[in-house]
Parts: sequence; C-alpha cells; structure tokens
Amino acid sequence: ERRMAKDKKSDKLKRLVSVQRHLEKVAETELASTVRQRQEVGNSMGVVMDAISSLNELHRPFARNYAERFSRLMFRDQQLSNLQRTHEAQMLKERTKGDRLEDRMKEARGLEERAEEDEAVYDLLDMTMANTTPASSKVRTS
Repeated sequence: ERRMAKDKKSDKLKRLVSVQRHLEKVAETELASTVRQRQEVGNSMGVVMDAISSLNELHRPFARNYAERFSRLMFRDQQLSNLQRTHEAQMLKERTKGDRLEDRMKEARGLEERAEEDEAVYDLLDMTMANTTPASSKVRTS
C-alpha cells in the first residue's frame, strides 16, 4: 500500500511535467509569433523609410502619408516589443516550473526505487531467517 502511494506521487508529477512542458511550448509559440510580427513591422518600416528618403519626385506628394505610416509602425513595434518581453518572461516562468517539477519527479522516483530496494532486502532477510532454525530447537529434550 505504501509503495503504491509513492508510485502515484511520481506518476502525478510525471503528468504535471507533461502539462507544464505543453504550456512552455505554447509560450514559445506565442513568442515566436510576436518576434515574426516585429520582423514584419521592421521590414515595413524599412520600406517606408526608403520611400521617405527617396529622391524620386513620385514620392514627394506622399511624404506626409509616409510619415504618418512610419509613426503608426513605430507605435506598433513598441507594442510588440512590450508583448515580446511579456512572452519571454512567461516562457521562462513556464520552463522554470517544468524544470522544478521534473526535479521533484526524479526525486520521488528515486525515493520509490530506494524503498523498493529496501523492501526487497527485507524480504530476502525474512526468507533467510525463516530457513534457518535456531540451535535450541534441534536439541531434543526427553
């Protein structure tokens, strides 16, 4: 009975580690998405900046529109930067939780294995003791 309770503890921890690793993957995916969006915004900012600094007369009438567009892109980049920091912190938090749970699971598993080994030694001692009979029982008294 006692051994089963400890097995359950390591099994529960194993399931928790699995769930925690899934949460870590979700956080990684969200971070990757945010980084990709920032790259797209950065590329757009580069295109708009090229248009603003272009010597081509075609772009001059649109300079104000380009400046407004660039301003919106800078604002969006700042938002995404803040979001990226949040996702990075969340991913680190989930990874740390997972690592701690995994350590606890390994520790519980080690304790369970030691308990099983101890139980096997006690069983062996019991069997050994049961097979040896004390010398006083061999002497017959008549």
